[in-house]
Amino acid sequence: MKTGVRTVTAILGAAALIASCGRSTEQAQETQPSTPPAVVTPVVASVVAPPIPVPATDGKDHLAYELQLINTLTQDVTLTSLAVVAGDQTLMTLSGDNLKYWTRVIGNPTPTTKLGPGQTALVWVDVALNRPTTIPGELTHQLGIAVTKPQPPLLPATMTETVGQVSVQIRTPVVIAPPLDGPNWLNGDSCCDMTAHRMAMNPLNGELWAAERFAIDYIQLGPGGRMFAGDKTKPESYPSFGADIYAVAEGPVVSVLDGLPEQVPGKSPTGLPLDQYAGNHVVQDIGDGNYALYAHMKTDSVKVKPGDELTAGQVIGSLGNTGNSDGPHLHFHVMSTADPLASNGLPFVFSSFKLNSRMVSQEALDSLLNGQPAQLQPGFPIRDETDVSPLVLDVMTYATGQ
Repeated sequence: MKTGVRTVTAILGAAALIASCGRSTEQAQETQPSTPPAVVTPVVASVVAPPIPVPATDGKDHLAYELQLINTLTQDVTLTSLAVVAGDQTLMTLSGDNLKYWTRVIGNPTPTTKLGPGQTALVWVDVALNRPTTIPGELTHQLGIAVTKPQPPLLPATMTETVGQVSVQIRTPVVIAPPLDGPNWLNGDSCCDMTAHRMAMNPLNGELWAAERFAIDYIQLGPGGRMFAGDKTKPESYPSFGADIYAVAEGPVVSVLDGLPEQVPGKSPTGLPLDQYAGNHVVQDIGDGNYALYAHMKTDSVKVKPGDELTAGQVIGSLGNTGNSDGPHLHFHVMSTADPLASNGLPFVFSSFKLNSRMVSQEALDSLLNGQPAQLQPGFPIRDETDVSPLVLDVMTYATGQ
């Protein structure tokens, strides 16, 4: 009886790879295809959704996406570095605490570079390229790893894998008008840092969806740069409460939900079914596979119905605090399907707006939520912006009809 060839991962103590039974050397040489030799990659990788380049207010084109990593071993693996490569050019490198900042094991919100046996992690990648530049057509990832129980020659103590090849999407972000009007609109939660929106990965219908990859939470700063004045638990204490919300483009209304009650500001709602997470909301088809979501609208304020053909700048309702919301704001994003949660978040750019300032840090948002004035970057150059996307912490003035 002839003994079958042991698989590579049986030797490494990992999940089984497919290996053929033994054949003669002569046969193997005759039938061997002209392809690169197989290489052991204990951590396998894939990209959740191919990136789409988007120009932003920092003068750079951003490729924002998520790299999923799976440790196939029965031992811990430590990530030591990650490089994003296009051809012979290295576009970005992360290591040490910087890599840790962008990495989470699924189900654990703590930053880490360690993957336990069989664990899956996500690295939130933001490749920022100075404009003007040539956008690469394809990306690969060089992942440095270290193991606790090396088994040379197949599994050395440290190694660099080439994994997660992905083509960059050639589509361009949709150009839209602002959904709000007036001064001091803060982009409180959006691309491309490690915000709650960027890290929201929805496990729905057997897939992971990053519907909020580019989503914006709009908060209006009132007198003295404060988010609210008076009783924090009253929606009326917030200057944005009841503000008009405008359609960002032409296109039909796909779905509407209205009639949900206002939530109490300062408290996180619990017990919501999936269809109420967006609160009172409107979904609009704005063409070319782009759907706009206007969420958390004021109770009984929606002025449109499914099938209505909207024009850019048309009032569709009012800003509120319904659904999964702990303070009055407009949640806006563009997505690949008409489902607010089971969709892939798509980038978008605004045709025109004024960039007034930028908050100093995400940590400064905590004091803003507690009633303190916004901490803005000193000496910020006020400027008009055209066909770019706001970044998290930007403070803007919008004018409808632009």
